[in-house]
Amino acid sequence: MIKRALIISLLSIGTIAVPLGASAADEPIQPISAAKPKNENMVELGKMLFFDPRLSKSGFISCNSCHNLSMGGTDNLQTSIGHNWHEGPINSPTVLNSSMSLAQFWDGRAKDLKEQAGGPIANPGEMAFSHELATDVLRSIPEYRTRFKQIFGSDKITIDSVTDAIAAFEETLVTPDSRFDKWLKGDKSAINQTELEGYKIFKESGCTSCHNGPAVGGASFQKFGIHEPYQTKSKAEGRFAVTGKDADRFMFKVPTLRNVELTYPYFHDGAAATLEEAVDIMGRLQLGRKFTKDENAKVVAFLKTLTGKQPEFKLPILPPSTKETPRPKPFG
Repeated sequence: MIKRALIISLLSIGTIAVPLGASAADEPIQPISAAKPKNENMVELGKMLFFDPRLSKSGFISCNSCHNLSMGGTDNLQTSIGHNWHEGPINSPTVLNSSMSLAQFWDGRAKDLKEQAGGPIANPGEMAFSHELATDVLRSIPEYRTRFKQIFGSDKITIDSVTDAIAAFEETLVTPDSRFDKWLKGDKSAINQTELEGYKIFKESGCTSCHNGPAVGGASFQKFGIHEPYQTKSKAEGRFAVTGKDADRFMFKVPTLRNVELTYPYFHDGAAATLEEAVDIMGRLQLGRKFTKDENAKVVAFLKTLTGKQPEFKLPILPPSTKETPRPKPFG
């Protein structure tokens, strides 16, 4: 009798594990592959530029200021801080795995990383410089001229070559080998039963209709507030700001859920401070479903398995300015 009960018990566990144990090819989420840089020298130059605050008017703000690679590629603020403590209009999305997105920025106004890289430099509310002044700074520094000549065949530094290099570096900022990736590749001990059940809820609730693929998002624009309108003080209107089409109002790029436990606060307005709050809101507004406390906890547990190996590299030592280098204006 005891033996029969044990067999029934094991079979009942199997009914949960079997559909969740399918191969990666059968799952809506795929593992991330490690980056394979095409030009190591360009990546190194891009890394220097990514960390160089001299591309800003103040000489204080770099790409890493809002996309801090020690903090999941974000700044963990509701909205970013720009030149002269300007309050940004929107939450800064993570730069990690951003090369997998169909477009850049929440409203998709930049088609790729190269186009995105030039935006903040000339934005008066962000780095508050101009492309001309930024390249003037770089041209005044001999080591930069040498590096650009080595890579591009000319020391005539242009914003085009600057953004090429930054994009090349950002393409390397992928985060493979999360526990969930290991599970997808066949290591069934990589995540526990609670996390597996969270993934099952995530799939069965319809989350994977938008959050799928290697980046677990980033591949489409979706309206925020389907079953209920989203209440926010933010003036951002999503794709509408780009296309002018009323149908695109409140259509935002679906964010990646990779490393989501590190990229708080959530949504375009940064209004959800915790994953628990974000899961509750997404369930109600996007799925028309109120998750129980237990379901919410399981989904959150699953989401935390998506944290991958963070980028590791030697911090760049930036070349010194010269007497020809334009002086920064931190308070102007």
